[in-house]
Amino acid sequence: MIRRVVGNSMAPKLPKGTLILATKLFRRLHPGEVVIVKHDDKEKVKRIERVENDKVFVVGDNLAASTDSRHFGWLTRDQVVGHVIWPRGLEK
Repeated sequence: MIRRVVGNSMAPKLPKGTLILATKLFRRLHPGEVVIVKHDDKEKVKRIERVENDKVFVVGDNLAASTDSRHFGWLTRDQVVGHVIWPRGLEK
């Protein structure tokens, strides 16, 4: 899946307008990985901060501009719709 970053929640590594490539094929989720999640019928690009059982806690890199799990809580694994694989070097 190809998406364009909307907003500044992932700046500076993924500034607004950046094209990203994500895959729906992934097995495990790890802290530090960038993912696309579905929340309130919107896709959001966030970084996984914590993983517990089948739930993830996601945050934006730019905390001041991000609406994330600090606001809406933990998400289920099913809400992770893609694992960002490009651009490379997004690990924190």
